[in-house]
Formats: sequence, structure tokens, C-alpha cells
Amino acid sequence: MNGAESLLKSLIDSGVDVCFANPGTSEMQLVAAIDKIPGMRPILGLFEGVVTGAADGYGRMADKPAATLLHLGSGFANGMANLHNAKRAFTPIVNIIGDHATYHLPLDAPLTSDVPAYAALTSDWTRVCDSAKTMAQDGAEAVVASMQGQQANLIIPANYAWTENCQAVAPLPLIERPSVDQNEMITAAELLKSESNSCLFLGGLALRERGLLAAHRIAAATGAEIITEVFPARIQRGRGRPTVERLPYLGEFAADRLKAFDNMVVVGTKAPVSFFAYPDKPGKLWPETCEVCQLTTPQQDHSAVLETLADYLQAAAIDWQETSQLPVIPEGPLNAESVGAVVANLLPDNAIVSDEAQTSGAFSFPYYDGAAPHDWLNLTGGAIGQGLPVAVGAAVACPDRKVINLQADGSAMYTNQSLWTMARENLDVCVVIFNNSSYAILNLELMRVGVDNPGERARSMLDLTNPGLDWVKIAEGMGVKASRATTTAEFEEQFSRAMSVTGPCLIEVKI
Repeated sequence: MNGAESLLKSLIDSGVDVCFANPGTSEMQLVAAIDKIPGMRPILGLFEGVVTGAADGYGRMADKPAATLLHLGSGFANGMANLHNAKRAFTPIVNIIGDHATYHLPLDAPLTSDVPAYAALTSDWTRVCDSAKTMAQDGAEAVVASMQGQQANLIIPANYAWTENCQAVAPLPLIERPSVDQNEMITAAELLKSESNSCLFLGGLALRERGLLAAHRIAAATGAEIITEVFPARIQRGRGRPTVERLPYLGEFAADRLKAFDNMVVVGTKAPVSFFAYPDKPGKLWPETCEVCQLTTPQQDHSAVLETLADYLQAAAIDWQETSQLPVIPEGPLNAESVGAVVANLLPDNAIVSDEAQTSGAFSFPYYDGAAPHDWLNLTGGAIGQGLPVAVGAAVACPDRKVINLQADGSAMYTNQSLWTMARENLDVCVVIFNNSSYAILNLELMRVGVDNPGERARSMLDLTNPGLDWVKIAEGMGVKASRATTTAEFEEQFSRAMSVTGPCLIEVKI
């Protein structure tokens, strides 16, 4: 068994059985090992941003890591934007990054780069294997590290991968999630019990159904209001589950929503700040007079913390009664809101929604409170190009569940190669492309930074009409069945059909 084979066997034994890959020459021994060692499903992505985004979607839904296989520093750099999103989502991922043979590095060949420096940008856990004999152990430790809600970056010199007489190692025990600090919990409870206006600000694992039920127990007992971060990694929603308000994206709207609170208890995320700086607008979104209690760290089980807090407050159990209604599907012209209404009404039970609709989804998010039970995945780090590959990873993690990708046209072009992987793996994903032929979110941002009358050249940098994008042809060229809807009735018929069959498809909506 060579080093690559020992590493692969140790990863498989540790529960890592999917590898999203875009390998190169320095990773050929690992490619060959996948052929020899059973148990690892290799999935090819045609761009590293697809590979890393898919690993993010997989980890969010599987609650365990997939591996990625990336080629040197340049390959890792190509995938870095979606690793940024994964870092913000605290997604477990094991990145396997090939490097030149140790004796070749001093020659400074054309693809030589400082791979450890690149890798350290996305995670606090980066290791360069220092011998073939330790590769298996390094892999097992990488899995444990990833389960702390981070990426584990393992850099493999090529000569160690092909060195023979190596052995796999047994899986290592996972590190238990730390319990809540008792003093912090008492502080949080006192703030919530006070007569002041209080807010539970939630993210992370607190937005699973279990955490939301505990949060609503706390709210019923204390009068606190519940608000989530703008872009949670995963939130469980729909009929029979507690509804929760999402903080507005625009900073001034968010600050206005939070201005009445005297206390804020933060669970599973950080206290809210504006995505960007704007002239004469606040960066911190809570009032100066608001006392903030940061109750959890990313490594804790946030749902368990909320349950512990609810029990400490002696909050009664709640028999949750769903009151949200489905939106009426309007007749007439197709727009973003009518698309949202159709999807909410026709969403299958236990579906997964990968949302990168951007401006096109801004007003329809509440429609889904009354939809069938589902999981909703968001653009956590704001680096666009996430929606399509996250849908790929979610479909691999949950092959028995329908995945719907609500996708803006501009950001879809960042990782449109995801469609090819969907077709190759026959993934059950329905992509809904909102084609407004513009980076619409940036038109909004241009005004928000004070540019009131942009000229032709400035406007051209945000316009996607010269030439226009034909998503039906793009999808069909990558092997995905596609259609186009121009009216609400057409979209309803096409989306209904897509929900009744399995396999990848794309619906382009012209809005």
C-alpha cells in the first residue's frame, strides 16, 4: 500500500466516502488509489469552485465532511471563493491539496506556489504531510479537525503519495462539542427575564427544528423576539415547524428593526453588522445602548444550548400550531414574486432549497413559511457562485430528496459548470434561473454608495444583455434538460412537471 492508498483507506474508515475532485498531475497517485480502494465515490467538477461549493453543500446536509481533491496552489485558489462561503457556514470539509515532490520544489517549476500560505487563508487547520508513513494518521486527524466546523487542509507532496509500504490507521474519536458556559447562560437568562425589550438572535445549528422549538419556548416564557441572521447556512422551515423572522439584508433596514431592543442574546452566530460600509450609515446594527450576550461558540451544539437555556428558565413545552398560509399564485405576467408563489405552493415534502436568487428572491422568502417541510441553504459568505454547486453537494448528500436551486443569472455564470456535474451524476436538481439580464444587486449597491446618475460606461459594467445569456442552450450544451417560461402559467406547468420526475433540469424564467 502506498501513501495515497493508506490515506484514502483511512479517510473512508473515518466516514469520508465522497470526493469532489478536479485533479492534476501531482494528484495522480490519489486518483489511482480511488480505483484500487473501494468505498470512495469520486465526483468530477470542471472547475474548482464547483468542487469546493459542492463540498460545502454536502457538508451542510450530511453533517460530516466530503473530501476535495485540488491541484496545487492554483487549483486551491480557484476554489477559494466557495471555501470562503463554507468557512462562514462552519461546514466540515477535508481539502486534499497535491503539491510537487519535496525534492522538486527547490527547482521553482512553473506551477510552484506557497500552497501552505494559500490553504491557511480558509482554515485554522492546515498540515503539510512530512512523510509517507504519516499520511494516514494525518488524514484521520483532518477528519476530526473538520468536525469542529471548519475546513481541514491536508497538503500532499507527490513523492510521499507514491512511496510504498505504508499502512492505514483506525478512525480517531471525535472531540465532543463543548457545553454552554454556566455563567454566560445565567447572564443570558437574566437579560431575557428583565422587563427590557429582548431579542434572541440566531444562526448556525440553532436554526434546526429542534433549536427553533427551544427558542420559541424561551420566547413564550420571556417575551423575547426571535430573529435570524441574514444568510443562515441551513434553516429548517415549512409546515409544522416554527416560523422565524429573518433580519433584512440592507443595513439601514436592519438597524431600524433592531433599534427597539435593550438586550440581545446571540446563539449560533455573531451580533449583526452591515455587509459593507456606506457613507453615513452604521456598521454595527444593534443600538449603542443594547447589551449583547454572546452565548455560544461555533463549536457548540446550538440547539442543545437553547434547550438548556429553556430548561433553566423553566419554559414550558409548546405544542406548535402552524398558522402560515401559502401565497396565492397570481395570474398574468411572470415576475420574481409569482415565481416564488409557484415554487412555495408546489414544493415537495422534505425538499432542499439552495438559494442564490439575490434580488429576485428578496420579497418571496416569507412565502415558504407555509410550504411543505424543507431545508433552506443560503449564501453565507456573500461570495457569489455558490447556489449551483451547493445544490450539487446537497443532492449527493441526500439522494432521496428533491433539490431546488433558486438562482440569479449573473452569479450562475461563475459556476455554470455545475450543470455538467448534475448531468453526469444524474442528480435530482431543478434549477430555476431568474434571467433579468443584469447584476441587479449591484445596480442597487451603486445607488446606495451615492452614485445617483451613473453614465453609460458604468451601467455597462452591470449589464448582461450584450450579448444576452441563453440558459436553455447553456444547460442543454452540458446535458441538462431545459425549458423557458415567459408567463406565470407556463412556469407553473413546467415546475410542476419538474417536481414529478427525477433527474436534473433547468427552467429559465424571463423577468
